[in-house]
Amino acid sequence: MERALIQKIANTLHDARLSSRSLPQFSKDIPNFPRADAYSIQEEGIRLREASHEKVIGLKMGLTSEGKRKQMNLDAPLYGVLTDKMEVKNGETFHLKGSIHPKIEPEVAFFIKSELKGIVSREDVLNATDAVCAALEILDSRYDGFKYFSMEDVISDNSSSSHYVLGPKFTDFRKIDLKNLRMRMKVNDETIMEGNSREISDDPVISVIQLAELLSLRGQSIPAGCFVLAGAATAAIALEPGMTVSLEVESLPHLSVSIKE
Repeated sequence: MERALIQKIANTLHDARLSSRSLPQFSKDIPNFPRADAYSIQEEGIRLREASHEKVIGLKMGLTSEGKRKQMNLDAPLYGVLTDKMEVKNGETFHLKGSIHPKIEPEVAFFIKSELKGIVSREDVLNATDAVCAALEILDSRYDGFKYFSMEDVISDNSSSSHYVLGPKFTDFRKIDLKNLRMRMKVNDETIMEGNSREISDDPVISVIQLAELLSLRGQSIPAGCFVLAGAATAAIALEPGMTVSLEVESLPHLSVSIKE
């Protein structure tokens, strides 16, 4: 794919996000859409955000749970990039204005204190981790319908990233079983989704390992000082005004976010 087309698609997605409008999928008009080019489009989109004074502070894995892959009709994990302007503070409000069709899902996040590069082990990830927390990710695709996309369309759109909520940090994570944590997402105190951290790549630590490997294909790494959303344990649910969404993850401090117009 020519550089000019990569920049054009990135600009179109950037403008769609700012104007809250959805688009047809680009893959319908691009035969044999290369996945590497999709990541190039994603990277160009992040440069546009940085030019608007946003700062990259995190990374996310997507499509790590079987439920999520079935929901989106896709079959492999992918990653996206997170900035400071995408954060909603724990206990505060997310406003739907400016969104297209937002959804929310339950996750576990890792705070990384030292670089992870290339092929790493589970112990490497644990040694590089400063703390973990429960987290909620708000997704909002810039494509029509938010369903049944190609991998390349999703990656180009920064893996449907919109916002995120991080719970309080938990530093004693080596004393808990990270790959077997019960997770319960509630809306207005009613349980809507239940899952287990093993639904995140069979172990959320493995999700971080996979992220390091995916980034290495782009000559990149997980940098020190960032956080990683390891992926969702359940399918996402659509957001509506009046919701208070809370997440309880076994052994970790809870978190919540209120949803308003």
